[in-house]
Amino acid sequence: MRILVMSDIHANYTALVAVLKDAGNVDETWCLGDLVGYGPDPNAVVEEVQEIPNLTCLLGNHDVAAIGKMPLETFNGDAKKSLLHHEKVLTATNMDFMRSLPSKVKVRGEATIAHGSPRDPLWEYILNSLTARLNFDHFDTPWCFVGHSHIQSIFIRDEKADRVTVEQTKPDVSLQLQPKLILNPGSVGQPRDRDPRAAYAIYDTEARTWTPKRVEYNVAEVQARIRSAGLPEKHAVRIAEGW
Repeated sequence: MRILVMSDIHANYTALVAVLKDAGNVDETWCLGDLVGYGPDPNAVVEEVQEIPNLTCLLGNHDVAAIGKMPLETFNGDAKKSLLHHEKVLTATNMDFMRSLPSKVKVRGEATIAHGSPRDPLWEYILNSLTARLNFDHFDTPWCFVGHSHIQSIFIRDEKADRVTVEQTKPDVSLQLQPKLILNPGSVGQPRDRDPRAAYAIYDTEARTWTPKRVEYNVAEVQARIRSAGLPEKHAVRIAEGW
């Protein structure tokens, strides 16, 4: 099967549409969470995601906060401002859809999927080899797909050498999957790897390949909506620079 793996859309509808168009026909879509937070389009994103066929979708930490199951005080000031706005504007139907989503890890064939990490699905960032090492024993499948950091990356465990390494993956360069790996498709709506293009990945279950992808979208259009909604200026600036 050809599976679209994406994460951290963060209420950026324009980026989401660009990713769905660029990915083309897929057999399934796995969304690793954070539909909302930061961006200007929470309702449009949730409604679009609901229409995706053969969808598996997890909750991210921003989603859990938006539906009232996590204190907003756990977020920094700018993130909290956006979440307060999203709480006000999200429709009851979209809230209900988000409440129906799981926040725990899921196993799909040879892959475990989580928002943050298999050890701490909502909050832990896997950003370095030490954190990755601590997580490899928390999933039994050959590989695990995570989001949350907004950085396209791969963590590789070499059991013989007892070594864990980390690499930033390259767009359109397919990786042959072999145990044991943790992979991140990057962020659709707010990349943080200095590449502002929307990020996702294609997972081929038969070929056992992972192909990171990037696609351009109209950033200025999204920035205008962020400013029009009165959301923090930081969120408008960063999507143009990828930080």
